[in-house]
Order: sequence, then structure tokens, then C-alpha cells
Amino acid sequence: MSDGTIRDFYSAAPFPGYPPRDSYAALRARAERSTFARLLDEAIAPDATVLEVGCGTGQMSLFLAHGDRLVVGADLTRASLLLAADAARRFGIGRARFVEMDLRAPALRPGAFDVVYCSGVLHHTPDPAASFRAIARLARPGGVLVVGLYNAYARIPHRVRRAVARLTGFRWIPLDPVLRDRAGEPARRLAWLRDQYRHPEEHRHTLAEVQRWFRASGVAYLRTYPSTVIAEPPLERGSLFAPAADDWGFENVLQQVGWSWTLGREGGLFVVIGRAGEPHVPATASTGRTVCHASASSPPSPPP
Repeated sequence: MSDGTIRDFYSAAPFPGYPPRDSYAALRARAERSTFARLLDEAIAPDATVLEVGCGTGQMSLFLAHGDRLVVGADLTRASLLLAADAARRFGIGRARFVEMDLRAPALRPGAFDVVYCSGVLHHTPDPAASFRAIARLARPGGVLVVGLYNAYARIPHRVRRAVARLTGFRWIPLDPVLRDRAGEPARRLAWLRDQYRHPEEHRHTLAEVQRWFRASGVAYLRTYPSTVIAEPPLERGSLFAPAADDWGFENVLQQVGWSWTLGREGGLFVVIGRAGEPHVPATASTGRTVCHASASSPPSPPP
């Protein structure tokens, strides 16, 4: 699948969309309803340099861009980045920048970021393992990589829904809570429908596969979210980047099978977290283009 195909796909309906009359308070309230988003925000240092790869319309980047953090949101689709930059201006967020970039040839300095966050993106690239290798280089030694992917087990209920939708010509899509919740927001409903049911490129992954990616890039595995440790207590504030209590293959598979019921309702995304080791040899970089600054007052420049 070519870059142009993916760019055109998201240009037609940038994902995720902003609700009508959105505000910064509403964006934060929406994000904080997610336990994972709260844990991520609490785990990142207040002065960290953060990169979101495949930021889309920038909602997570804007949520994380507070305190003394510098957040760089990178995406392939200019239409999405323009929405992100416009929202940053409207919300008065000054510590976010948005950059047009192909993640497979990042135009950013290797080892420049404390946290590299990439969710819902790699599984839409032609070679997710190679794409991971490209973004892993961007984390500093000791920095953290947070990767969200479709899980091979948790995605099964959605694949059934998608098969039914296609058989009925998309006249009936059963048991999709997101479509139901967005019934009164046609633009956001269309964006979800296209992303989940009509995307031209999709892959699904297991934890064991992603752990192999980590080892090949010198990244130490820390944990997943949700946890693959059976009956693990809820994570405490600031502990998302702490190593899991165990990493037993059989237990990992059992928990992933269970995700078909717990994660399958909304698409089956799981998160894998690791810590970067020694710097990697940089790949040849292409030229990235800064779309615009997030505020009228220029924030600190991202690492060259």
C-alpha cells in the first residue's frame, strides 16, 4: 500500500474528529475518562520531550502538552495536522508542534525523545516490524516506547462485525458501541466507520510478535496495557512504565484470548511498553515539513 493511498484515505475523513464546539476542558475530560490516558499522563515526567508518531488530529498530543513538556506530533496526513494545529491555537496550547513526516523515514534526530508514543498506526503500515524499527531509533537510551496495536485475539469480534457489515452492504453493523455513541455526530461517526471498517491496510499482532520486535531493536520489554499478568492489582499513579511482575508465555496467551471479550467491543487495541537501550544506527532520513506552530508565541524548538 502506497503512502499516497493512506494519505488520501485520512485526508477524506481525518481521524479522530473533533466534536462540534469542542474546548480544551472538554478534550481533557474526554481523555481522562480513559484509565490508560490518565496513567500515561501521570507516568511521563513534567519536563519530558515527547513524540507522538501518527498523531492524526493531535488529540493525545494536546492532552499531554502541559507543564514544561514539549510534545511533537508527527503524521503523514496534512489535513489531520492542520486540524491539530488549529485546535492547539483555539485551546491556547503553546507547547505542541506538528510535523508532516513519513514514520518509515523519520526526519527527526535519533535518540532525541524521552517518550515515543505510537498508537493505532503501525498496524496500518505495509511492514509493521520495519516501521517499529524506524521509530525505535527516536527514543533516547533509557527512554520509553509506548506502542498501541490491534491484538490478533482481541480483534476477532470486530472482524465478525466487519464481515456482517460487508455482507449487508454496510446497512447493518451489529454491536458497535462507538458507532452508537456517535449517532448524533455524523462526521466523527464517518471517521470511525472508515478507520475501522474500510481501511485499505490492516495487520493484527500478538504480544510474542511485538516482543520479538523489541529484542531486535534493543528495547527491553516492560509490560502491556491491559496487563497480561493474571489478577495483577490496578496500576498505581505513575507506575505505567514499571516492569510487570511476570512475563510467562502461557499466561500471556490466556490473557490475550480473554481480551476478545474485554477489548473486542471497541476494536481490540492493546499497548506494549518498553525501555530503549543503546542508540541505534540512524536510517537515512527524509525531509520533514513543519506544518505550523501550535501557538502564536513560539514554543521551544524540537530537537534537531
